[in-house]
Amino acid sequence: MATTGITPSQDDRSVAELVRQFSEQTSHLIRDEMRLAQAEMSRKAKHAGAGMGLFGGAGLLAFFGVGALVTCAIAALSLELEVWAAALIVAGALFLLAGVVAMLGRGQTKQASPKPERTVENVKRDVGELKERHR
Repeated sequence: MATTGITPSQDDRSVAELVRQFSEQTSHLIRDEMRLAQAEMSRKAKHAGAGMGLFGGAGLLAFFGVGALVTCAIAALSLELEVWAAALIVAGALFLLAGVVAMLGRGQTKQASPKPERTVENVKRDVGELKERHR
């Protein structure tokens, strides 16, 4: 007679009890994994927030740097022209540059579609195939 190595006390558990125990352990494992993911995402969000704040600070400093360059351009032109004329020329150049950038932005915006066209087409095709199969 071959022995299986299972004692009667180990073999006495019913299938229902084993399924219940499996379900409890799986549920516990999933909850633990969700807590771990939440803690990890919280840490990453803190780092992302700090990074975004630093990027904002860099943008502000760059803005002031551009202002200093504009002032420099006005001061350089004022060596040959009146200060008001130099400021007017620099302001006109800035408005012209702003208009070019706005037109480029408008062109990019027009290319953006409010709906995901390829996805809509794929879904329509999938629905059509499902209808064909059920006929």
